[in-house]
Amino acid sequence: MVSCIGVGGAHLAGPEVDEKTAIRIVRRALDAGIDFLDNSWDYGRNGQCEKRMGKALKAGYRERAFVMTKIDGRSRKDAAKQLDESLARFGIDCIDLVQHHEVIRYEDVDRIFHDDGANRALLDARDAGKLRFVGFTGHKDPAIHLRMLEVARANGMRFDAVQMPLNVMDAHFRSFEKLVLPELVKDGIAVLGMKSMGSGVILKSGTVSAKDCLRYALSLPTSVVITGIDKPKILDQAIDMARHFTPLSAAERADILARTATAAAAGTYEMFKTTTVFDATTKNPHWLGEEPAAVEALAP
Repeated sequence: MVSCIGVGGAHLAGPEVDEKTAIRIVRRALDAGIDFLDNSWDYGRNGQCEKRMGKALKAGYRERAFVMTKIDGRSRKDAAKQLDESLARFGIDCIDLVQHHEVIRYEDVDRIFHDDGANRALLDARDAGKLRFVGFTGHKDPAIHLRMLEVARANGMRFDAVQMPLNVMDAHFRSFEKLVLPELVKDGIAVLGMKSMGSGVILKSGTVSAKDCLRYALSLPTSVVITGIDKPKILDQAIDMARHFTPLSAAERADILARTATAAAAGTYEMFKTTTVFDATTKNPHWLGEEPAAVEALAP
């Protein structure tokens, strides 16, 4: 069991967050009972977010945290290398959940499940005790998530967790809630909600408040809703929501969907779906690593 709210790791190296503040945010969240910690190999310059979280986990805090991180490498070699780097940055021997990050292209699926692909590396690491659970994330298109689940099944694998956007506007446009969420619930896969406010862009629509956004996502059958926290004030908001959360009634949900319908119709406020602004691996394709299948096929 984990807390219904999770601490987003990317914000721990934000422009206004120094190391002391990042450590204080993580520890205060854990003290308050928010024990799900999100991170990624590529967050912050040279892994700064993982390093800061690792420092926060010292002095007995590791035992109180469920630590999740993500790797970008698509080959067995690159995924294994990134995982070992994450372990070293955290300063721990085992990560609770490791996920294939940014599965946003159809070819990502094929590369991950190649005989010498990244999934083999994570299964090897699980067997070696370096991680406990395996999942994947993505923010672009529910069809790609469904393809990932389909290929996993064909390879005899059931993911432990899947991370995806779940927010007040998603229901109206290329919806993960409508297409992917039912499949995860049916298969008993943990649901990790993200982008509840779309990095603040959804709030700019003027249709909903931050509280509306969090309550909406939490009212779905999620295991945890990950939210970015870069200030004590934002942490207080998350703690208050976790402690006093009540699910939306049918009438409240209908009201929120009615208020957001027009603004959400074209995906304007879900930029992670409709632009490359949030695609870290598009800007840094070398993070994905080598392509064994291409090397084999093109060899003389």
